[in-house]
Amino acid sequence: MGKGMTKAQTIEYLAQKTELNKKDVSRVLDELAALAYSEASRGFTVPGFGKLVIVDRAARMGRNPKTGEAIQIPAKRAVKFRLSKEAKDGVAAQMTRPEPSSM
Repeated sequence: MGKGMTKAQTIEYLAQKTELNKKDVSRVLDELAALAYSEASRGFTVPGFGKLVIVDRAARMGRNPKTGEAIQIPAKRAVKFRLSKEAKDGVAAQMTRPEPSSM
């Protein structure tokens, strides 16, 4: 299995597909990320892709892997990404086809 696309590769690909310049595509991606971070507490949805949500994780007991000592892991709030059904179905369909050649 090959490595995923880098940000630069993603920008180049989107610039070619949309006929926008790379600088504009980069700014759109940066603004989308900034918007997602600021709106995550209310749930940020990317249509056809998924949703960022805040989840509460309960306190639990863990183990220090180096010493084996039991430790208390405190409760915390975390960001979770839930894939949409469309994204899951799209990825599942791609997995049945041969992998396309890289750029």
